[in-house]
Amino acid sequence: MTTENILNEENNEENNEENNGEQVNEEVNTSEEAESNTSSEFEIGDTVRGTVYKIEDKFVKAHIEDSDFEGIVPISQLTNKRIERPEEIVSEEDTIEGVVIKVENEEDRKNVIFSIRKLDETNAYDTLQSAKDNDETITGTVMEVVKAGLVVDVGVRGFIPASLLSDAYIEDLDQFEGQELEVKVEDIEPEKNRVILNRKRIVEAEKAEERKKQLENLEAGSIVEGEVVRITTFGAFINLGEVDGLAHISELDYSRVEKVEDAVNIGDKVQVKILDVDPEQERISLSLKQAQESPFSTFVNEHSEGDVLEGTVKRLVDFGAFVEVTPGVEGLVHVSEISHEHVATPSDVLKEGQTVTVKILSLNEDSEKVSLSIKETTERPSREEQAKVYRDDSDDEGPTLGDVFGDRFRDLDI
Repeated sequence: MTTENILNEENNEENNEENNGEQVNEEVNTSEEAESNTSSEFEIGDTVRGTVYKIEDKFVKAHIEDSDFEGIVPISQLTNKRIERPEEIVSEEDTIEGVVIKVENEEDRKNVIFSIRKLDETNAYDTLQSAKDNDETITGTVMEVVKAGLVVDVGVRGFIPASLLSDAYIEDLDQFEGQELEVKVEDIEPEKNRVILNRKRIVEAEKAEERKKQLENLEAGSIVEGEVVRITTFGAFINLGEVDGLAHISELDYSRVEKVEDAVNIGDKVQVKILDVDPEQERISLSLKQAQESPFSTFVNEHSEGDVLEGTVKRLVDFGAFVEVTPGVEGLVHVSEISHEHVATPSDVLKEGQTVTVKILSLNEDSEKVSLSIKETTERPSREEQAKVYRDDSDDEGPTLGDVFGDRFRDLDI
């Protein structure tokens, strides 16, 4: 077989590779004629070694060790990478090794056509299969960015689908071109030159490890910064780095919060106090309000029992009224402390939003409770004013209580 024939075959292989858009899958001539020309010294599939002595544009020639055969490696069989010239891969005097793909044994010509690429691929597939079986991490270089993912060199051409690139959607795949990436082997079919790689599992494992470390380092009682990332009806989820914690609606502010959106918005940077950490369940309880100075503490420092001040009725309940005396501090006016007169239902004499004058009856710093009184800020009615309840000043001609009961109430002290 002449060098010209080799080059013609090489050109045909290149054309097939361009038309198919994938690696050339060599077909070996196993016809009876080829078999008759095959020497017993070399067989197709043998591994041979040689020393490069000549480099042409489309092939490389080498002296085969311990043989009078000449080795020829077509440019397409040097590497699985796309190259323009053999010099990109080999130099004269290099020792090369490959798999025999054709043998020419004639009286005046003894050639061995061999493939470095096929040997590299065989070794690479063995390594990849072992990595898959043992769930090992390997490193590859991104050769090409395509619409559906990344083509990666891992000894052979592997592919990372966009869906297996990360645990989150990545819009710009071009950022990975030329980068080295750590990947797992998801699927491998050597006979189809098919290798599917997975980077998402690496990303997820790294984040899981970071979450574990952060959970171990978080301490209850410490104050940290976070970002509001999600809002629900019962609270806000706040990202602390690799983990999220929950601040219940009752822990958003010292003032009563009706809707979470009234206290925080997504994207807000906030200071939070860590209330509790459960590493096993990856749960973190947080408080925004406790990361701030308590308004009750400030109130206690500025006021004492007996002080009279104004407040706003916030809530009415059967047993009394809650009055806000300063932002974030509410005190209870028991129903018995609303008026000197009997009050059956607080809503009979008070309305939410009403401004009232109250007197501090007691301050409990431990429980942060304030007892208030409205009636203590007003004078008790005199007996004469109380007696007016029994007086009838109408012009009604009907019988009076005196007419009915006569002198029966004369001796009563009212």
